[in-house]
Amino acid sequence: MLRWMMGVMLFGGLLLPIRADAQPARFTISGYVEDAESGEQLPGANLYAPELGKGTVTNTYGFFSLTLAPQDSLRLVVSYIGFQPTVLDLVLDRDVELTIGLSPMAGELGELEVIAERTETITNTSQMSQVNVPIAQIKAVPALLGEVDVLKTLQLLPGVQSGSEGTSGLYVRGGGPDQNLILLDGAPVYNASHLFGFFSVFNADALRNVTLTKGGFPARYGGRLSSVVDISMKEGNMNEVKGAGAIGLIASRLTVEGPLRKGTTSFLLSGRRTYADVLAQPFIAAQNRDSDDDVNGGYFFYDVNAKLNHIVSRTDRVFLSFYGGRDRFYARERYTYDAGENTALTDRFNSGLGWGNVTGTLRWNHVFSNKLFSNTILTFSEYEFEIEAESEEQFSGGEGQIEEEFFGLRYFSGIRDWSGRIDFDYVPRPEHYIRFGASATAHRFSPGASQFETEDAFERVDTTFAPSPAIDAGEFAAYIEDDMTLGARLKVNAGLHASALTVGDEVYTSLQPRLSTRFFATADWALKASFASMAQYIHLLTNSGIGLPTDLWLPATERVPPQRAWQAATGVARTFPKRGLELSVEGYYKAMRNLIEFKPGANFIGIDTDWQDKVEIGEGWSYGAEVFLQKQTGRVTGWFGYTLSWTDRQFDNLNDGIRFPYRYDRRHDFSAVVNYEWKPGRTLSASWVYGTGNAISLPIALHLSQEGPHTGDFFGRFYDELEVYTDRNGYRMRAYHRLDIGLNFTKKKRWGERTISIGAYNTYNRRNPFYIYLGEESTGPFTRERVFKQVSLFPIIPSFNYSFAF
Repeated sequence: MLRWMMGVMLFGGLLLPIRADAQPARFTISGYVEDAESGEQLPGANLYAPELGKGTVTNTYGFFSLTLAPQDSLRLVVSYIGFQPTVLDLVLDRDVELTIGLSPMAGELGELEVIAERTETITNTSQMSQVNVPIAQIKAVPALLGEVDVLKTLQLLPGVQSGSEGTSGLYVRGGGPDQNLILLDGAPVYNASHLFGFFSVFNADALRNVTLTKGGFPARYGGRLSSVVDISMKEGNMNEVKGAGAIGLIASRLTVEGPLRKGTTSFLLSGRRTYADVLAQPFIAAQNRDSDDDVNGGYFFYDVNAKLNHIVSRTDRVFLSFYGGRDRFYARERYTYDAGENTALTDRFNSGLGWGNVTGTLRWNHVFSNKLFSNTILTFSEYEFEIEAESEEQFSGGEGQIEEEFFGLRYFSGIRDWSGRIDFDYVPRPEHYIRFGASATAHRFSPGASQFETEDAFERVDTTFAPSPAIDAGEFAAYIEDDMTLGARLKVNAGLHASALTVGDEVYTSLQPRLSTRFFATADWALKASFASMAQYIHLLTNSGIGLPTDLWLPATERVPPQRAWQAATGVARTFPKRGLELSVEGYYKAMRNLIEFKPGANFIGIDTDWQDKVEIGEGWSYGAEVFLQKQTGRVTGWFGYTLSWTDRQFDNLNDGIRFPYRYDRRHDFSAVVNYEWKPGRTLSASWVYGTGNAISLPIALHLSQEGPHTGDFFGRFYDELEVYTDRNGYRMRAYHRLDIGLNFTKKKRWGERTISIGAYNTYNRRNPFYIYLGEESTGPFTRERVFKQVSLFPIIPSFNYSFAF
């Protein structure tokens, strides 16, 4: 079935040029739009012919194609957010190839901006539920400890929720973190968190573009249910060496880019590391001076981004990119007891936790003709984590006798992908933008294995237990879509995504129709609607809400089917060109099935139980409405977002089979982000968020049982205390709200510019709930009372950051 679908798509793609050639004489303007200073391609740049009312946008790689009737005089306006628009006057009597350079914005734009924005604004495009956040805005948003964070910025958008306090997980329209397809230069990133979820793995200095799609998915995207976060790295400056970096309270970063061969080959190299482990050493040393123990420990993470960009010819470009990052926590303790007479006992204990990602991408862009563009990509992605602990005891006797005992435990898990993909962009006329392609991925899942090692004077044991052996799976996909303009008012994007998974003896298939429409009700207001069916062949098994690396990536199997969902959305959109504002209001409904959860009492570690025996399979629903008002240009930029939503889950063997609120069900979610440049080089940034408290399960009573000695009363009787629960997630924590502020002072220097940033996280010191537990409080000299206690994580936290660019 899949082969037949792919054959039809490719055959259809070959017929399209024949149909186009049968049309009356037309000529095509094609080429690239790029940054005039760096030579880097600009995705999503607008090209518009005002007199004809026709235009197009560049694709993800900066390529465009616009086919028009012959013109004696053609005025073409080219624009891109953050750059000065340019106007080209052309005589269109033949095909034209152009490389158009745009210069960074300087000053107000006036009428040109208004004309240019009529091309692919939120009201003109058929796409809905998609947000592009400029990197400059991401860098301006106040951040925890001054560390710029892409994913935390996305949490401030409507329809996107954070998990626990301060973490960078994404919960989009009722989905879980595994339902987000996070792509870095086309390669999937399976764990996007550093520092147990408090920072993301993306270094903003190395990034070019960030786009979030949370509904109305085009057919070219597949494999996840809730969102696509498409992140592109910079391609490297083709003309001169440039650099940027920052020194913060807990981490520093440096990025360098430039030409290896001017105008032909460029490079980018970026690195970041935290030095929390180095800063902790003096405190650890001081503690050791007053103790018999020799204790050491620490935590650090690092990232490395690298990229090469080479122009082979006017029709071919090759890119090679790499990302590597790792977190490492370690603790070591050594204790020696000297009993005299050459007798001593030495204990050593080492433990550690490590996790990290490695991705690589090889990409080839080829222009077959002025209407047909292809992107071929090979990717590698690997995520792994391990937990280890070692204990060693050494006894030295009086006559030189030495006895040793050793015990070691190691737990490890991960996922590895090799993938190939080819995409075609075909633009026969401005009224049709056709995309089609296919992909194949080889997955290897390592759900978990435990290695035990013991040794003493009598025997040595070294054994690895893998209750869930490595699983190999193949995932395949093909798609076709057409973005069609049908008259002056109606625009439609219709497509079909076909996919399949082979795992063991099981083969799963899925046909997923996609449809998005835009209709101009008036000259100012656009009505939009979309429908998307999705399938996801991988699961994330988690028993934690704070992004711990012990979460397990697992495939669909013969016993655990793929996740499936459909989502429908409708809304209105309007642009206010003179004010630089875009407004969208959307309502959505999403149904999900084959979701998994741990059974009560189960966890990720086990030497004799397959993970498939630890899970329950159920359903989920999410529906709501979102309001989004955004301003991307001018002295004041930012956005306002509001979400009203309901999200539920239902499992036959959980909560007595009764539908219950999802842990991150949040009725109201509000965010406001403002960046104000009151004078050149002086910027005030602020963000305020408010959210309904998370849903949690709390016991309503304690049941005393005499089946086991646990707690004794005055008369010597012993009981077990069993907590009694009613509805799952039937209690709400207090509402969450927080204000962050930041001030940026930028100054030009002979060597470039420097920026000093100061700010505060949780400015008014709100005690937001992190979790709630059942504790005790004294109510008298001999009495205590059980009470619920709240733990808050972050008070007001000041930040300082020194950044520079040269």
